[in-house]
This record gives sequence, C-alpha cells and structure tokens, in this order.
Amino acid sequence: MKRIFWLLLLIPAAGSAQKLKKADKQVISNLQSHIGYLADDKLEGRRTGSSGEKLAYEYISKQFEATGLIAKGENGTFIQDFEVNDGKQIDPSTSLQINSNKLSAEKDFFPLAYSANANTTASAAIALPESGTVWFWNLKELLEENKSNPHFDLEDAISKKINNVASKGASALLIYNSSSIKDDLKFEPKSKTEKVKIPVIYISNEVKEKYLKDETASSDIKLEVSISEKKRTGHNVIGYIDNGAPTTIILGAHYDHLGYGEDHNSLYTGSTPMIHNGADDNASGTAALIELSKQLKKSKLKNNNYVFVAFSGEELGLFGSKYFTEHPTIDLSKANYMINMDMVGRLNDSTHGVTIGGYGTSPVWGQELSNTDKYFKINFDSSGVGPSDHTSFYRKDIPVLFFFTGAHSDYHKPSDDADKVNYTGELMLIKYIYNVVDVTNKKGKLAFAKTREAAAQGKRSFNVSLGIMPDYTYSGTGVRADGVSEGKLAQKVGIKAGDVITQIGDHKINDVQGYMQVLGKFNKGDATKVKVTRGKEELVFDIVF
Repeated sequence: MKRIFWLLLLIPAAGSAQKLKKADKQVISNLQSHIGYLADDKLEGRRTGSSGEKLAYEYISKQFEATGLIAKGENGTFIQDFEVNDGKQIDPSTSLQINSNKLSAEKDFFPLAYSANANTTASAAIALPESGTVWFWNLKELLEENKSNPHFDLEDAISKKINNVASKGASALLIYNSSSIKDDLKFEPKSKTEKVKIPVIYISNEVKEKYLKDETASSDIKLEVSISEKKRTGHNVIGYIDNGAPTTIILGAHYDHLGYGEDHNSLYTGSTPMIHNGADDNASGTAALIELSKQLKKSKLKNNNYVFVAFSGEELGLFGSKYFTEHPTIDLSKANYMINMDMVGRLNDSTHGVTIGGYGTSPVWGQELSNTDKYFKINFDSSGVGPSDHTSFYRKDIPVLFFFTGAHSDYHKPSDDADKVNYTGELMLIKYIYNVVDVTNKKGKLAFAKTREAAAQGKRSFNVSLGIMPDYTYSGTGVRADGVSEGKLAQKVGIKAGDVITQIGDHKINDVQGYMQVLGKFNKGDATKVKVTRGKEELVFDIVF
C-alpha cells in the first residue's frame, strides 16, 4: 500500500467542518479571500494583458512577498513579461478616397487582412481595367455560381483572383458585392493567410452605388493600406524558495481567464458581453499555489528548492508556461518535477472525484501514489500532455503531475463564480499535494518517462490524425509541431518537433483552425502528401492516414 494513502488517512472525513483544526480553517479562510479577490468583477475576468490581469499579478506578487519568497522574475521583481501576438490591426493611416470623398474605415470599407501594405493614386473605371491602375471586382457572379457548392472556398477564390489581377498589372483591387447572397467578409485579425502583392480593399455596395454607379466613368482613387501586428504583454509571477538543494520542484497554476470573452474562447451564448470571473478556472489553482507556498516555506522539507509560478496566457494556448520553459529564471536542468493545479475548486461532494494527469511521466508516481484513497476517488491519466500548463514542462522532459477536480456546467461561462467553489474540498486537495511533495522529499531527482499522447481536446472528432501537438503560440503561417507523438504517423514518416506544416494534399494550411478543417477532409487509408518547412528547407512527405 502506497505511503500517500496512509498519510491521507489522517485527513478528517468530508463535510466535517467542526473537526477541522484551527490551521485548516485558516487555510479555508485564505482560499476564500484569494478566490474572492481574483474572481471579483473589478478584475474583469483577468484577460491576458488587461488591467484586470495587472490587478491579479500585483495581488499574487504581494502574497509571495509576504510569504518571504525570493523574487524570481525579471529585474529583481516577481514578474516575467512575455509577448502575445494578438493578430493584426488596421492602422489609422489606412484610408480610401473616391473623387475627393473620404470614406470611413470599417464603416464604408476595410482592407482584407492579407492585403499588401501600400498606397496608390490612380484614375480608374470599373469597366476598363488597365495595367498600372486600380481594378474592381464584383463578387456577385462568383457567389451565384457557387451557391449550391458545399466545397466552395471564397477566401481561396479571392486569393486566386488577386494573384491573377496582380499578374496583369493591377496596382490595387477594390472588391464589392451586389448580390443578395451574403459573403460574410470582414477584417479577420487572426488570419494567417499569406500576404498578397497588392492592396485589396472591400467596399460596401452602398459606397459602390453612391460613388461608382457609372461603371464606364473614370474615378480618382486614392488609397493607403497599413496593417500591423497587434501585440499585448502577458505576465508570469514567479517566487522561489532556496534551500541550497541540488534539485528544484516547480509548482504552477495559471491565473488568467477570459475577460469578457473577447478571444472567442467562451461557451457563453448570450449577446450581451459578460465578465467571466473564472473562480474555478483558475483562481482556485492560483489560491492553492499561494497557500502551498506558505506551507512549504515553513516546512522541514528541505531536500528540494521550490519555484512557484502563476502563469498567464494559458487560455490563449499555454503562452506563459511555454515562455517560462523557453526563458527559465531557474536552471531547468535541475528541475525535479512539476505540479500543475488547474480547476481544483469544484470537488463533487458526492463522488469526490479527482483526476491526476502525468502519472506515467515518472516511475516514482506508480510507486508512491495509489488510487485507493480514504477521501478522494482518484482517476489516474498517464499522459504528460493535456490542455494545461504542465504540457510545456513535459515537453522539456520533466516529470509532471496535473491536478483537476472535474468539468462542470459553468466552465468558460460568466457563471463560474466564487460562491460555487468547494473550499473544504480544495483544502483536502492541497493536503494531498503537500503529501506528494513530502513522500518525494528524499527521493532525489525523479526519473523521467515519455508517455502516450492524449487525444486532442475539442468538439470535433476526426477519422485521421497526423500525430503532432500544435504550437498555439506560433504566429507565422502554417502549424508548427510543438511535439510529435511516439509511434504516430508524423514520427514514422520523419516529421520532427519544430517543423511547420504548410500543406496537406491540395490544401494549404494557414493556422491551427485550418489544419483541423483539413484533417476533416481525409479518411483512414487515404494517401496524400504533407509539405513542411524545416528552417529554410522545404520538405515533402508521402503519407497514408
């Protein structure tokens, strides 16, 4: 029987608040205070790079400082900044003028996100396209021809048209749509479609009818397109306990959440923007991190150093943890293992179910942890990867454990509030995690083991898989493989971590969403080719799904 099981026999039974010791009651009070603050409306959902995120990281920093942790961020602070590419933005200099009539950007017109940045002045007529001038294109015929075609790709058709008119000497292209069929075109900030060679602007049909009604008449066109990268800054919070030990245990939890759902990762279906407070996701894990830092600071468990990291950018794709592992403020070669706490505040009082991921990342976990427990019903998941920050550390060959008390109906919705947290249940899980640290205190550096890759999380399922873990922080065109699954198709044909997948079959890949859509077009047994870039080299692999 595992030692962790015996330690947990000392924990009082569920719901027995009157049996809790004074110190346990204080921890519960602290958890309520932490989560109550972090999930308050005034933090506006702690979106990465927002003023609410700033209030959160200032609070966590003060807690670490009060505990006596060493600041292990940058420039002697607890904070580590990292950049988040937020897509593209239309710059104020973008303009369009027709016969001295200045039009309003985003109301009367907008550039396509993959338009070239340039300016041009020309006299041009819709009916007379000439080399060196602005050309015009009505989408009406194209849309009506393909209204019953389920495979029609409007963006692809537009890209081909742009390349065609550019090759014939067009200096810019103005697109409009006089058809009753909606085209749903808009400026797409997250588009990773490769830039075209000329400026491309979409004008409303109202503008066309008002200023370009006579298609044979020449009009004076003056335009400028300026599109730039939109960036924001996220902030990790890092504190350290230096015990002079040869190894360091990393404990982490992300503190960012969804804000008002601006990044389109909310499951809220209402039309009125709402604050997503994220009490369980992941103020609960952050609160546990703060309390564990206090307990380990006071403890006699001195055979490891400890680093506590509150990550931001997790909801965007593990930005903060990936940045930390690429720019560590500790020596990662001395990292013993990493514990990640994400959504640990909604323990079900009936089932007491807890999932612990990463069980297969070190043989020590199998020796010391048991799913036979007095308090929790534990489900072990062997995989070292999953939709949270421990994945970034597993990718660096560091053993991990991921603690999670389960999904619920408030996930990624404005209703994930502090009054729904099971504070006693979270206390018990903190005790469990502390005991994990205790039983490994004298084990030395834990051996690392590779595990199977967990199935991709999401609403869609596919008949085929390439066997890569996409890098969601990659801002270029294509999908960069952050990792390659052992024994899966990508590894078998020679695709490596770091390769950027740009095309599968006849389908170009611009981003992760496009990659998923393309996978849905294939079935098992289909043979095709995969095109990747590796550094400056372009490689093509023959595959059979």
